[in-house]
Amino acid sequence: MATAVKRRSSRSSQYDRIPYDAYDGSAARQLQREEVLRPRPMVRPRERAVVRPRVRVREAGSVSPFAVVGFLAIGVFAVLLLFSYVQLTVISEQVVELKEEMTTLQTEEAKLRAQYELAYDLGTIEESVTAAGTMVKPQNGQIVYVDLSEPDTVTFFDEDAPTAGLEGAFQSVKSIVTEIVEYFQ
Repeated sequence: MATAVKRRSSRSSQYDRIPYDAYDGSAARQLQREEVLRPRPMVRPRERAVVRPRVRVREAGSVSPFAVVGFLAIGVFAVLLLFSYVQLTVISEQVVELKEEMTTLQTEEAKLRAQYELAYDLGTIEESVTAAGTMVKPQNGQIVYVDLSEPDTVTFFDEDAPTAGLEGAFQSVKSIVTEIVEYFQ
């Protein structure tokens, strides 16, 4: 039994040590004279000295020639792109004008075909020719037959033979340059 009492005392909390006679029934207990808080003297916080940040300056570097060449290439390509857009708008305007001209020509063609059909009547022509006796049937020697059973072949007589070697390379570069110049004209 003595061991059971010891266990309870070891398990007791800190609140078991407070005597019940100190509790007067209020939630806030009154402080004793030595427990009364005395005001602390105000202490100013330390002011930090203003420190300006040090600015690190980088030395001026040299300009890379690759960067200069790159910017020049971009500028040239931008100008070429603008020129191609200008050419595209000019060509599209020409296409619109040509389409309008084509529609007017097609309507004019239809009118002219109708006039042609009305001008020549095959029946009146046959009557007038047979009455005069000028139209005659062809004889056997005047008839020619065309044989189309052979496959088609084409021969170019003025064809230039391609040149090889350094001269051929020079001619091909020259043709490429002339095509580029013709493109931008």
